[in-house]
Amino acid sequence: MATIEETRAALERLAAAIEKKSGSQESTLERSVSTNIPDLGTGFHGRLAEGKLQDITDGTDEDAQITLTANSDDLVALSNGELNFANAWASGKLKVDASFMDLLKLRSLL
Repeated sequence: MATIEETRAALERLAAAIEKKSGSQESTLERSVSTNIPDLGTGFHGRLAEGKLQDITDGTDEDAQITLTANSDDLVALSNGELNFANAWASGKLKVDASFMDLLKLRSLL
């Protein structure tokens, strides 16, 4: 199990990956995002805007437009490129609560 600090660092790496990939996208998502990490009993939330995951704060946001749920080790593996977004989602390691269009867009950014 990864620590909260390792998980926060993983989320920062995902934010950097989103920013890098969104530079080539014609339009970007503007959504509130919450990440639940059940094995740590915590989460983070922020806002995806202008191709960046911004204002990352401790705690979850029940009203977020996109919610990602993953155990800490899976989130770290996803951020390190060791776990593919689509495979993680298909296998149930990553749960995504979002509209279908947001899911497709998010998949292209991760």
